[in-house]
Amino acid sequence: MSGEMVCGAHSVAVLSCSRSAVLDEKSAVRLAQEGGRPPVSDPVWTEPPPPKLHCLRGPAELPLSLGNGLSHAPLHAKNGGGLLSHQRRAARSGANGKKSSRRTAAGKNSQNRKVTDFFPIRRSSRKSKTELKCEQKKLIDDLITNGIEEGMEVQHMEGKGRAVFATRCFQKGDYVVEYHGDLLQITDAKKREAEYSQNPATGCYMYYFQYLCKTYCVDATRESGRMGRLINHSKSGNCQTKLHDIEGVPHLILVASRDIQRGEELLYDYGDRSKASIAAHPWLKH
Repeated sequence: MSGEMVCGAHSVAVLSCSRSAVLDEKSAVRLAQEGGRPPVSDPVWTEPPPPKLHCLRGPAELPLSLGNGLSHAPLHAKNGGGLLSHQRRAARSGANGKKSSRRTAAGKNSQNRKVTDFFPIRRSSRKSKTELKCEQKKLIDDLITNGIEEGMEVQHMEGKGRAVFATRCFQKGDYVVEYHGDLLQITDAKKREAEYSQNPATGCYMYYFQYLCKTYCVDATRESGRMGRLINHSKSGNCQTKLHDIEGVPHLILVASRDIQRGEELLYDYGDRSKASIAAHPWLKH
């Protein structure tokens, strides 16, 4: 048998062999009975034509060798690709099933976790407004308690007398200086004011204000080395008065009402608009 065998739309090469001389078994027996010898002849093998080789697409297309020298394509050669694909899909589906189960377990675990399990807590170094206010108040408390006056100096001006000038820049809202003097209640303040009126050369450095529904006065008339009492009056000044509490005791302080440059004179509005005061001190109108 020689030629090609076609299975599953693919050519499969089949090797075949043929004998040219075949002894007939009956003739051999008959010759033996007659005492003759069958002619001996060597079998002659004819070379088969070279097989035609064809490319196979996969293991499923390889021919199965039979015992008689013939070959036969596998029974499922036609559908071998589909079977293999099915097996591969089954394998992938099993692997994907395991992965999806792992993902589901991981998803359940992640749902029960907190953000801090993935990201560490970072403490902000930025201070809150309350903390900044507390620090600023403590700083002013220390300056007032210790009598520290910085960033200013006293100079003499023609026709005006003593004046206070800034030696550094102040930003709006910065603490400048305390208006330091004797803290008096209204009854004691009125007695002192009557005494000062008897001697016009003495002058009067009394500042009245209200604190917790009560009227107080800071009397800075007595000479001292404190500069707050020497800051002059102006309706358009660069400072303004403010009350500052230290353990329940009010202190009269001056803060910058705008940005102040170095070399500027420090000024604030005394706020006295009474006719008697303006008659005695005409510069209060300006």
